[in-house]
Amino acid sequence: MLELPRYSSWHYRRYGVEALLAMGRKAESVQYADASRGLNQPDSVIDQACEEILISSGLCEEAYRRYGLSAAVGNSYIARFRSVAKRYPMKDKLQILSDLIATTPGEEGKWFATAKELGFYDLALELANRSPCDPKTLTRAARDYLDSEPAFALGSAIAALRWLSEGWGYEVTSIDVEEAYDRAMDVAAKLNMVGDVNERIRQLGEASDNIAVQFVRKAVQERMRAAYKVLHYLQEQQDIHLEVKARKVT
Repeated sequence: MLELPRYSSWHYRRYGVEALLAMGRKAESVQYADASRGLNQPDSVIDQACEEILISSGLCEEAYRRYGLSAAVGNSYIARFRSVAKRYPMKDKLQILSDLIATTPGEEGKWFATAKELGFYDLALELANRSPCDPKTLTRAARDYLDSEPAFALGSAIAALRWLSEGWGYEVTSIDVEEAYDRAMDVAAKLNMVGDVNERIRQLGEASDNIAVQFVRKAVQERMRAAYKVLHYLQEQQDIHLEVKARKVT
């Protein structure tokens, strides 16, 4: 009866899955559910049903391998991760995240915030530089982690400027560029790397001459000039101090 044509839709076949489960035929219920796939059928819902059956059978590893990632639901990337992690508490969080990232080739940068929230800062920066990542998200990370993770904050700010210079971002204004630059220089001052960071940003502005690069360059040029003037002044003061010290010695 379950194989009658009128049961070809998942809307009907799910009752067949429930009937097989009621008879204790779990393996057959998974096969029956899997066979329900087709045009306009809710694959993610079917995945969730199959996953639940396998987990209830104690086959968590098989459930994860076959359906765990595709059954993940959520309106954000971090929500998808939490959905999987909640169902598989025995799995290593980094492994779950790595597996989820692998399901979205070419969109690795979108997992930046998730890696950041989990404390995988090196991975977060790697993702932010592997594919486009929202510059505003990167700038906020640079601001929020200035004191606790300065190296991560610096990498985030530089990545924000990189993607801005490549034309990425939604409704970007010069204020967004200036803020990314300011956050980079805040970290640079904290790490005593103002000269090095300013030079890295200058190189970004000279990487090409497309419209986005010109926009970024124009937005930060006055700030960069001011930074170079300060560096020049500090260098002069240091030279004077060393000269005075040398005279006292002689």
